[in-house]
Amino acid sequence: MPTSSSLPRAARSLSAVNEEIRALQVDGGLLSPEGRRQYEELLVEWAAAVRRDVTEAA
Repeated sequence: MPTSSSLPRAARSLSAVNEEIRALQVDGGLLSPEGRRQYEELLVEWAAAVRRDVTEAA
């Protein structure tokens, strides 16, 4: 059975992804292995949101 994190997310705004990244950093930036995995997934999503914003601006 796929986990919720392995399911594709609808395209979220850059600010929504940034907010979730900041929330992970609240505890002094120390992440559990699960938190680190989530952070890495968020970075990929963040990069896609940046590309989307640049494409829309062009």
